[in-house]
Order: sequence, then C-alpha cells, then structure tokens
Amino acid sequence: MLSPRDASSRGVAWRVVSGHPCDVLDVLDGLVAVGREPGAAVAVVRGGAVEIEHSAGTRDGASPWSSDTLVMTFSVAKPLAALAFLDAVAEGHLGLEQPVTSVWPAFGQSGKEATTMRHLLSHQAGLPAFPESALPVEYDDRQALVDLLAGAAPIHPPGAGVAEHALTYGHLLDEVLRRATGEPLVERFARIAAAAGWDLHLRVEDHDLARVATLVELTGTSQSGYLEDPRWGPALSRPAGLLDPEVLNSDRFRGTAFPAVALHATALSLARFYDDVIRPEGLVAARLGHDLWRAYVEPAASGHDLVLNRPVTWTLGFQVSEENGRVELGMGGAGGCSAWAEPAASYGAAYLTRGLGGHDRGDVVWEAVSATFTPPTAAG
Repeated sequence: MLSPRDASSRGVAWRVVSGHPCDVLDVLDGLVAVGREPGAAVAVVRGGAVEIEHSAGTRDGASPWSSDTLVMTFSVAKPLAALAFLDAVAEGHLGLEQPVTSVWPAFGQSGKEATTMRHLLSHQAGLPAFPESALPVEYDDRQALVDLLAGAAPIHPPGAGVAEHALTYGHLLDEVLRRATGEPLVERFARIAAAAGWDLHLRVEDHDLARVATLVELTGTSQSGYLEDPRWGPALSRPAGLLDPEVLNSDRFRGTAFPAVALHATALSLARFYDDVIRPEGLVAARLGHDLWRAYVEPAASGHDLVLNRPVTWTLGFQVSEENGRVELGMGGAGGCSAWAEPAASYGAAYLTRGLGGHDRGDVVWEAVSATFTPPTAAG
C-alpha cells in the first residue's frame, strides 16, 4: 500500500487521458438533465488551486444550488470527527494506545476492557451498532446512547476484527473527548474548521439553516434497502429515524451533534480539506505533527469489514482503496455523497448530492474526475 506523499507538480508534467475538466461538468449536468440527480455539486482542488467547482439542479426543488449550499453527507463525516479527536491527541490529552477505560471506566464492561483509542478510530472496537435497546431512544438523547455503548458487548474482541462503526463512531469519540478535555467533539471541530476556513459543520448553527439543501429519496427504496439488510439494518436503525428524510430535513436534527453522520458541508470545502490532508506541508499535518498526521492518513487496520462485507483498509479516520495501481483515501456516505484524495495525482475532490440513493451517480462523477486528474509523469 502506497503512503501519502508530497506530489507537488514541481518537475513533472500532468497527463490527461481521455479527460478534461469540462467532462466532469458535463457528467453532473447530464445526471440532472435525465432526472437522476435533483441537485448536487462537485469540486476538485489541486495544490490549493480550485480546478473545478460546479453545481447543478436545485437545493430544495426551486432555488438553484449555489456555492454556499450545505448538504448532509452521512459517513463522509467520520474523518472530520477523527480529526477533532486526533487534535486532542496532538495536544497531549490522549494517547493512541491509551485504554478507553482510563478516562471512561464504565466502558470496561462485557469484554471491552482492552479497547484502546486506536481501536475506536480504526473501527476495531467491535461496536458497529448501538444495542437493540437503543431503538426507542431519541436520536438526540446523547447521554442515553452513550450509556448504552458503555454496557454493550462487542461483536469481536477489541482489535480482532474490523466493522464500520456506522452510527456509533462519533458518540464513542465524543464521550472520550468530553471526559479527557471537557470539550464536546463538535465544538473542537468547529474551532479547527474556522481556523482553516472550511465551510464544514458537524452541527448546523441557526444562522446557517437557511442554506441547507433538502434531502429527497430518489427511488422510494433507499431506506428500506438499508433497513432490510441484515448487516446495515442494525447499524443504521438504532436509534430510529436517521434514514428518514423528514427527520434529516428537520431543524432539530440539523442542530443535533451526531458526529458519525451529521456533517453538513459544501463540496468546495471538502475538496479543500482533502487536498490539504494529503500534504506533509498542509494545515492538517502542521496541526497534528508529522507522526500523528501519518497515522491519520496511512493504513492502520485491514480485514473483511463485517458491516461493509468486503475487504477494507482503514486509517485512523479514512478508508484506503486501490484500483489499477491508483491509491485513494476518502469516505462515502449512505445517501450517495463521497469525498476523496489521490495522493499521487495530488488532488482532493468531493461529490455531494441531496438525492438519497446509491453510489451509481457518484461513480460516474468519480470516473470523470479520475480520468481528468491523473498521476504525473516525469517532465521531459
């Protein structure tokens, strides 16, 4: 597996293979034109320069999608939640090998005593779902959900497997962070985002509510497809309502801290984040320090993910994938959004949509971006 590295364009020439930035724009416009996409945006940033920023469709069925439109992105949130946690590690409040029970004693129940901070970050804690008893709990009853996690039994011994912590990831990190620093995760992340100039929010403030896109279910089966799946059903149904557009579009949900999934973002800010995070000289690397930055972006755990049901490599926040020798790190969300970086091609990208459905649209956008921004060849 390749490691992130400085892939600046100094001394190299860019090679475009059957791709041009206009192709990416045409793809998104085409999805809207044929009715597959109600509203979306795509952005690509390379070396700090905006290569693509484009939107199509509407944010609510009437108003055009604009550059400052925010949309809820589901699990695209997870690397940002991890960044807030690692920021506290960089400050010395926590250590990666530190037992969770050192700050959260009640967590050491039901076989979880050996769980470390690293296990939480890399989806190795064996807690991909809240217990069944969380089903009737309100999604914004943070304390009740955290108490249920403290008593829950893992599906495998800590560190012995991987399973995406679909809804639990943010609550686990947040509870540890609160106990270690006295600060909620979403507040620490808000400070980080403000300092970096990112329009990224793990909780939407009242003054931003008017620019949030309205989510719509494309096929009418997006919810049921997840809820009827034997792996995704438990992971996404407890607590109830977090696949329901009516819930997700409410001011109540938008103002709730649910850091595993409740990132509201613009495409450009996500692309800026991903362009930065792969760079040793970037803002994220400077904030975390070189060694912790490498731990954030390089592989930490691999195996057959028991929720995703496929081989997965996790860093302390991202998924790493490789196709045709090209390595990317990123994260996708249940509704179809995705954001990623390709270190060798030196860019960050994001595709955000308000249409809740599969990843078929995002795959088409990804293919156009990948064809347009390819790894460099040596300059002649």
